[in-house]
Amino acid sequence: MSKLTYRRRQSARPAPHSGEPTYGPLTPEELQLAVRNHSLPLEALRYDVTPPGLHYVLTHFDIPHIDTSAWHLRIGGAVERSLELGMGALIRDPAISVQVTLECAGNGRSLLKPRPLSQPWTLEGVGTAVWTGVPLAYLLAQVGVEPEAVEVVFTGVDEGIQGGVRHQYARSLPIAEAMRGDVVVAYKMNGSELPPQHGYPLRLVVPGWYGMASVKWLQSIQVVTAPFGGFQQPVAYRYQHNADDAGTPVTRIRVRSLMVPPGIPDFYTRRRHLARGPVMLHGRAWSGEGAVTAVEVGIDGKWAPAQLEKPAGAFAWLAWTFPWVADPGEHELVCRARDATGAVQPLEQHWNYQGMGNNVAHCIRVTVE
Repeated sequence: MSKLTYRRRQSARPAPHSGEPTYGPLTPEELQLAVRNHSLPLEALRYDVTPPGLHYVLTHFDIPHIDTSAWHLRIGGAVERSLELGMGALIRDPAISVQVTLECAGNGRSLLKPRPLSQPWTLEGVGTAVWTGVPLAYLLAQVGVEPEAVEVVFTGVDEGIQGGVRHQYARSLPIAEAMRGDVVVAYKMNGSELPPQHGYPLRLVVPGWYGMASVKWLQSIQVVTAPFGGFQQPVAYRYQHNADDAGTPVTRIRVRSLMVPPGIPDFYTRRRHLARGPVMLHGRAWSGEGAVTAVEVGIDGKWAPAQLEKPAGAFAWLAWTFPWVADPGEHELVCRARDATGAVQPLEQHWNYQGMGNNVAHCIRVTVE
């Protein structure tokens, strides 16, 4: 996009996340968001399951303080019978554990030019955890969904103002997605109770979808007979060409791979340095659209296939490895993945107004000494 095109948008309505895209340096507001939210250090890709403190976090508003002795989950709407459940009752219900890779829909936003103003992710807004809780389908079966129902709305305790609109964070799923057997109303992460920043005491986890669908600090589940009209769905989390484009909704995670940076980093630039000789490159790949079928690694523009391991679940990342003999000099290492739909990570990212669904191939520049 040209600077002229960008200037013509100055009079358009502000983006739902913050404001007009910019070519400039990070703003104080973006830095403030970056301090509150954190990403996965790329070296932590070595873990099959991400420790909670290293898993990415995005909170739109404040992290609520919830007294579980007074807290209840309300389930109602277009159902045969409404329910109100405390944690004691939920823990006694049948439970499942699912290993799921979650990724923020805005991952990679700060690499776009012009840069959409919001949480300034680079590439690391991701993590994989084992979530334990009650299958959502079980809870919906308990209340009996009415035939005319079209969506299920999930509302969190967290409240704030975004795009000038005061609201509690809420999202919906189509009935068919909500009734999947692997969607879980989770109260544990990696075998322990949810940390406050990950949704204590209860959150939704929607495998395969970007993280915005997995509502934290879950307060209510409402079955509805018309599409949900809350801010976080028809306004935020859209693929838009510009501010006036209604766009299309962000849903499933696009295919992506990331590489564990080899060698050691320069403190400030994070440029990598390593010794000459054999190096085993490795990383992770995932997709919400279908199984990852291939990962390619490019060394200075020459591509070859990586070796893939089996994932721990249908929506958990898999590990890949690639042997390389590093010669002295400057090198560019790139990885890109393909999934069962035929989708491949692009080498150049297509721009969109909110900075959503960025899955550009991961590039690391290294100096071999």
